[in-house]
Amino acid sequence: MSASIELRNKRVLVIGLARTGVATALFCAARGARVTATDTRTEKDLGDTIAPLRRAGVGLELGGHREEMILGADLIIPSPGVPADSPLLQFARAKGVTVWSEIELADRFLKGRLIGITGSNGKTTTTSLIEHILKNSGFPTILAGNIGTPLISCVEKTNENTVTVAELSSFQLELIEKFQPNISVFLNLTPDHLDRHHTLQSYGAAKARIFENQTETDSAVLNADDPGTTPYAPAKPQVYWFSRKQRVAQGAFTKESDILFRHEGVEEAILKLSDIPLAGAHNVENVLAAVAATSLAGARPAAIAKGVRSFAGVEHRLEFVAEIGGVRYYNDSKATNVDATQKALEAFPGRILIILGGKDKSSDYTVLQAPLREKAILALLIGAAAGKIEMQIAGSVAIEQAGTLERAVETAAHAARAGDVVLLAPACASFDQFHNYEHRGRVFKELVHQLERQATSTTSGGR
Repeated sequence: MSASIELRNKRVLVIGLARTGVATALFCAARGARVTATDTRTEKDLGDTIAPLRRAGVGLELGGHREEMILGADLIIPSPGVPADSPLLQFARAKGVTVWSEIELADRFLKGRLIGITGSNGKTTTTSLIEHILKNSGFPTILAGNIGTPLISCVEKTNENTVTVAELSSFQLELIEKFQPNISVFLNLTPDHLDRHHTLQSYGAAKARIFENQTETDSAVLNADDPGTTPYAPAKPQVYWFSRKQRVAQGAFTKESDILFRHEGVEEAILKLSDIPLAGAHNVENVLAAVAATSLAGARPAAIAKGVRSFAGVEHRLEFVAEIGGVRYYNDSKATNVDATQKALEAFPGRILIILGGKDKSSDYTVLQAPLREKAILALLIGAAAGKIEMQIAGSVAIEQAGTLERAVETAAHAARAGDVVLLAPACASFDQFHNYEHRGRVFKELVHQLERQATSTTSGGR
């Protein structure tokens, strides 16, 4: 936990009124700050969002951002969707105004211990698994951050015994100052959000800020098999590793059919690889990271093993939806970048009909050529990035320009045969056609369940 801050009578400007912005504005207002919230959207666009802010006495500047608001602020908290290098925030810093992300503010008030998880892929699964293991081990836990509930919303629920487990994005970490998790986890680094961070180096540096304020009493967990993250191993906190491929000096690793945790020269078997209920090699890595983090948090081996075995997975992450006529449908809407899609393809033996596309994030889809050639029989392309994807994967797999998710599911259902897998793993953001990846995943699942009902109806009618 960072040094606290007195908010009473502070002039706080909150930029962006999505979930995090609203929570931040209400938090600051409740502590006596003079809060103004601004959004490019109008009051009509924001709808019901406005009412609780007005009741809390939050001033509203809607339909755009004025520089005068910046000059009148002591502290600015932008929503994660506002780029750190936006002209508005550059102007604020040039004028000497403090700019923090919401997690920086939240950390000033959190009690108990904090475990932070970042990385390009696997964050939500690993965050959820860590919290699940600790909760089932008897720890009072809170699940928060980029996973759905803003960290700032959880402050009042924390006490000296609480373990808060938070998923952290690069957008949140790039605007910290003293943010300090007790245990930090950096899962992997692959190209993503390059439309915002511009280079892999600046993207990696933003994520690596998770280690920046840790001390010798804190712990850092990194992926020993990932060349993107190993250079970011920090100097101050105790460093632990996880690996599928090698024995590590300290941390979690696989040995034959077991997962072990090594600490101060002592190795302890935690669970069998066969106990992992999640598909894919990438989920072995997620489990290894969780084993390391929960061991460091004080969970016992038997409780960790039980927690892993009882973990049902996370919605929109290689989520099994239904089997219809021998064809299995999987929702991996959270595969919003190329590396996540690659891992999804690797999770199945072959004969995959994959749905790709959405909003491009300056991604390179050519790296999908080899796994598509090896595993897929048809790529159904949707959304704004469809043309670019077709150009970059041409020749590796049969391609169908479906346009919409509805058309893609319909086409896949007609083309698939028993034993095939229909996989939504888009490699893109969702914002061209959907509110977010959850919305896209829910639509996909409903379309599949419609097919399921039709198949059931047809079978029943034929009896």
